[in-house]
Amino acid sequence: MAEKKALIVLAPAAELGAGASIEKLLKKGVKFANFAAGDVIDAAVAAETVTALQPQDVAAAIENGVALGLIDLGNADTAALDAALATILDAADRKTVIAVAAKNALVLQGSGINAKAGSVDRAACAKDIVPTLAYITDFPITTECCGAILYQALKSANMKLDETTKLKEALIRMEGALARDNREPWDKHDCA
Repeated sequence: MAEKKALIVLAPAAELGAGASIEKLLKKGVKFANFAAGDVIDAAVAAETVTALQPQDVAAAIENGVALGLIDLGNADTAALDAALATILDAADRKTVIAVAAKNALVLQGSGINAKAGSVDRAACAKDIVPTLAYITDFPITTECCGAILYQALKSANMKLDETTKLKEALIRMEGALARDNREPWDKHDCA
């Protein structure tokens, strides 16, 4: 089973304006227009959990199983953000969740995110990004993490409960099969 991965794209100077990649992101993502920028990491995760990346390094990092990748675009404008997103979105697989923190909004897209939610009125801040991604992708956070999980962006607010229920049902089925001792005919008879 492939592990879930998270990418955070920081573009504090860029607006989520026009551009093919930005439109692709917004089409399948959840947008928080009421976003307060700030320090995203802020001791919420251990330093060894975060991998600093450049857009061109994302494909290799995803292939190598990066848990949390941070792409800081600095003072990039909207056109530079669109170009970086083209590379990042192409590299992302179906088990990757992406958070884009821009000047005027936060967008979450990918695994575990409700693509049909569109735009959400709830206020979001930079400290909410890491706990939300950690909830989806199961990377460890520290006790210093003080952000909230953005449940409005998730496919299911009870995602972890649903996963636990599925595992319990699978365990019950497996125990039942073992109790019935369903073996293949060649395992039951020694024909040699």
